[in-house]
Parts: sequence; C-alpha cells; structure tokens
Amino acid sequence: MAADTQPPLLQVQNLSITLPTRRGPARALRALDFSLARGETLGLIGESGSGKSLTALALMGLLPEGAQLEGSIRLNGQELLGRPDADWCRLRGNRMAMIFQEPMTALNPVHTIGRQVAEPLRLHRGLSARQARAEAVALLERVGIARAAERLDAYPHQFSGGQRQRITIAMALACGPDLLIADEPTTALDVTLQKQVLELIGELVAERGMALLLISHDLAVIAGAVQRTLVMYGGTVVEQGPTRALFSALAHPYTQGLFAARPHLGAGRVPGLRLPTIAGTVPELADLPPGCPFAGRCPRTIAECNAALPAAVPVGEGHTARCIRLGDA
Repeated sequence: MAADTQPPLLQVQNLSITLPTRRGPARALRALDFSLARGETLGLIGESGSGKSLTALALMGLLPEGAQLEGSIRLNGQELLGRPDADWCRLRGNRMAMIFQEPMTALNPVHTIGRQVAEPLRLHRGLSARQARAEAVALLERVGIARAAERLDAYPHQFSGGQRQRITIAMALACGPDLLIADEPTTALDVTLQKQVLELIGELVAERGMALLLISHDLAVIAGAVQRTLVMYGGTVVEQGPTRALFSALAHPYTQGLFAARPHLGAGRVPGLRLPTIAGTVPELADLPPGCPFAGRCPRTIAECNAALPAAVPVGEGHTARCIRLGDA
C-alpha cells in the first residue's frame, strides 16, 4: 500500500513554454502533463518540431534565453521552476542526466574522454583526480569500450560513432542519476549499433533502478523499449497510455496517421502504390491554431476543433487522447 502512495519521481503539470520569435511570442509547449515513477520507462514520439526535444531541455533547465515557463516540474517532490542556475547545475549530471542525439557535438573535442567522464565525478561526488580516473575506467568498461584504461587519454575523434555514443552514456551515468533522458540516442547509428545501444540503455536502467524518458521518432524503437508512450504534436501531448495498449488501439487521428505512414518490410513493390501521408506540414509555432494543434491537417477537422484545446478523453485504462471526434468515422 505504501508503495502505491509514493509520489512519482518526476511530475510535470500544466507545463507551457512561450518562446520569443521574429513574429512575436509563440506557445511552443501547451498544457503538458505527465509523471514518471522510479524504475519506469516512458517514450515520447512525434514529428520533428512537435516539441519533444524542447520538453527534454525544459526538464534539464536548458531552455534558450527568453523562454517563459508556466506550470510545474517537480523532481522528488521538489519544485524546479524558478530555481536559480546554481541549483540546476547541482542537479544536472547528478540527479538527472541526458544523452544527446549527436555524440560528436555533446563531447568536447579538445578534452580527452577520460577527463570528460571524470568531470561529473569530481564536481558532484568530490572524488580526487585518481579516484575519478579509476571510476571513469570502470564506467567505460561497463558501457563496452574495449581497453578502456589504455584509451582514457584519447580524444573523441579517435572513436567510432557507436563508441562515442557509449562514452556519452558513461558520462550520463557517472553519478547514478535518478532520471535519465535519452534524446534520439541512436539517430546517428546504423541498425546494428542502434540495437546494441538501446539494449545497453535498457540494461543500465534496470540495473540501477533509474527512470527513463526516451525520445524518438522511431515507432519500432519505442514499441520495444518503454512501458508507456506519449504522442506529441504542436507542443501538446495528443495521446498517451501504456505502450502496448496505445499501439493496439490508436485513438487520435494524428497517431493513426503516423502509424499508417510506416513502411512495411517485405510488403513488396506494387506499381503506383504510395505510402499514406499526413496532409500538409507541421506549422510554425506562431501559426499553431488556438484549439487542437492538429486542426487543419486532420481529415476530421470541424469548426469546433479550432475553439479550444480539447480535453484528454479516456480511451482505455490509463489511455487518453485529446480529440472531440473520437470514434467518428
């Protein structure tokens, strides 16, 4: 009973972000609500420009200058919004960490990998240079870097893409964070390396009891890696639920469009047959409609869709979708 009443590790409530643009203020995120328990895995999917990476940056306190936030982000029950930069610096790399999608830009090219993996250990755990170096070797060995002790003084460009991603994972895990955010961690890798890196992340999350937020545009990756899934469009979660339930009962028209556009391996080539597509393109932030963000691109759009952001409607147990026309043909 006590475990059921334990507050979630991460709780995001009514989070909205307004960014300055050349055309004036634009609502980049609207009414974002979700939670993440210790040991739980959560996926975030959607087209480029839907707000996935902006959500991750908000959770890490790394939003661009001028961003205005409303709502709440709580970690271990403590409110993070409004905290000074010094507090965020104590959290990042310590209680929360992030794996970025492009390791070559995430790693500093002028510092050795040993120095970069050891840095959070010295900053947050107060280890000596010798202790941090020894711990860095152990971390690199754990993520599969061969001859880690010998390669500690090598630079990022001396490693392959897959090895660099493993190094960024070692950096993120150095202090044993409670929350791990992985933003498209396999984008720059081939299929074989993708599988290896995802399996490694899954093993480490289970091994250390961390909560994982995995951001991806790859539906297959999400299907096999997380317990719950959020579908984002236009800065809003339009559908969310247990991954298996959501994938088997697609409710929102946007989610249905995403799945219909997937290429099917082995389907063969049929002359003149084209994959279904979602009409139009993702609008600019300043052009988002005031109501449902998918209005206009959605084939079911009616005037009422533009009136206000739809409420989340129950679809199944723990499964909701924001649409006023759920079930309509």
